[in-house]
Amino acid sequence: MPQIYLYNSLSRKKELFSPIDENHVRMYVCGPTVYDYAHIGNGRAVVVYDILFRLLRHVYGAKKILYARNITDVDDKINAAAKAQNISIQKLTEEVTGWFHSDMGNLNTLPPNIEPKATEHIAEMIDIIERLLASGNAYISQGHVLFDVTKCDTKDYNYGILSGRIQEEMLAGARIAVESYKKNPGDFVLWKPCDVEDDISSVFASPWGQGRPGWHIECSAMSSKYLGQDFDIHGGGGDLKFPHHENEIAQSCAAYPGSKYAKYWVHNGFVTVAGEKMSKSVGNFVTVRNLLERGIKGEVIRYAMLKTKYSEPLDWNDKLVEDAKKELDGFYRKVADCKQQAGEVACEFLEAICDDMNLPKAISIMHNLSGADLLAAANLIGILQDSSENWFKSGAASDEEEIKQLINARSEAKKSKNWAESDKIRNRLKDMGIILEDKPDGSVDWRRI
Repeated sequence: MPQIYLYNSLSRKKELFSPIDENHVRMYVCGPTVYDYAHIGNGRAVVVYDILFRLLRHVYGAKKILYARNITDVDDKINAAAKAQNISIQKLTEEVTGWFHSDMGNLNTLPPNIEPKATEHIAEMIDIIERLLASGNAYISQGHVLFDVTKCDTKDYNYGILSGRIQEEMLAGARIAVESYKKNPGDFVLWKPCDVEDDISSVFASPWGQGRPGWHIECSAMSSKYLGQDFDIHGGGGDLKFPHHENEIAQSCAAYPGSKYAKYWVHNGFVTVAGEKMSKSVGNFVTVRNLLERGIKGEVIRYAMLKTKYSEPLDWNDKLVEDAKKELDGFYRKVADCKQQAGEVACEFLEAICDDMNLPKAISIMHNLSGADLLAAANLIGILQDSSENWFKSGAASDEEEIKQLINARSEAKKSKNWAESDKIRNRLKDMGIILEDKPDGSVDWRRI
């Protein structure tokens, strides 16, 4: 059996992956908060853990892997978005969840085994909160139930162990006004009272009155229900490490004494756009749907995301997309005449992915593969899922105008005897999979490879 190595954010080092039970490997990943289209940062996270899911299935067998990814369908952002659109929260969350599934499907991602919704697990959240109150790790204040971060330092867990933040420094360094209902600046909400303007679908009954859960408690409740108090892998974006994931560990370990919660913590890197942080205010907020509507194929988006190490920052730009399209075109041309079914995954390729999902190295190896070997490698990482005929046919209409413009530009370059420019344009067309045939009368025919 191939050995998988993963960088564990908890230990801050790369470790040999050794599941708690090889016959029941369990992974939980934080899913979307469904109030708007998924942006490319969301998409990257889904693609990263799709790769890990595929790898675990390949190594251990699909029936031994349990992958849960939640849907957060109760949240302040959802309330605000529904109110702004003058629609019910239920209508908004159902519609946005549908968008999410469609967009992620276009990225060739597999659905998780389980996709629990927060609103369907209120009882499990209440149970954990009651456990925390009974153990003295939580308290009630002004209609809120809060977790007391000063009470959770035990032999099994110290607050800040994942993020590397020291509790005393966090408390002493608080610079913002602390809510009046909190004992300590770092205490976080487990349950909050409802507002008079809240939509009824976001209000739930509890022993502490009508309200809704805090964000962090949702993942603890859903992961423990489906994966157990201790499971193998917890994944999510690097921006979730603190406070979300730190608070998940704290409340879970406090609710279930002796539990270590997740054994391995895997975090993917941030996404910037043309070197800047994504922001709607500066107009560089890019969603997966934006890209698809521009005619960029989902497989191109996926492949572009795989070209950077998952744990490193990814800068999204036009060149990244153009290069991804050219490389995929090349791969599709290489398998166009392959009559064989995908065979065994090449050892060198598999070793690269098993080494903390080193996709850049794996992709470099792919360029040396062909035929059935190339198809096997591609299947493992979810690319080359179309036929070569369909791949090039679907792009014909969208790029035909560009091809004609380049041919005309080349003709002008030849007329002015700018041979370097003429050759440059021919090579660019070749990279696009276009072969030119110069006719004696000066006309030019072209065909796709």
